[in-house]
Amino acid sequence: MSLLIGLHHVQLAAPPGTEPRMREFYAGTLGLTEVPKPPALAARGGVWFRAPGVEVHIGAEADFRPAGKAHPGILVSDLDALVDRLRAAGHQVRPDDRLPGYRRFYVDDPVGNRLEFLQSNETA
Repeated sequence: MSLLIGLHHVQLAAPPGTEPRMREFYAGTLGLTEVPKPPALAARGGVWFRAPGVEVHIGAEADFRPAGKAHPGILVSDLDALVDRLRAAGHQVRPDDRLPGYRRFYVDDPVGNRLEFLQSNETA
């Protein structure tokens, strides 16, 4: 029997000083809410975001390299609306139909981290 009960958050990295760009993307374009970091962690830089069932932490990393293969897979309620929102903001959306039971696409955040967004065929 597993003792694991859920996923608290996903941590992604970004170069120091890119917090404004990350806010524009994660809060502005994706619609997540920025949440304050605990004071002891805020001094390290980075920024945290939350939506129902999703929490993304962006950590500042001096020798940053974007995650090109590793990525979070985030469930959405309206894939088409998110595609439209991302394209309107100038982001390249890469559709992928290779996962049975889901419609999905990939997009890179402003520093090149790969993100996957999925919608179940049952809710589409």
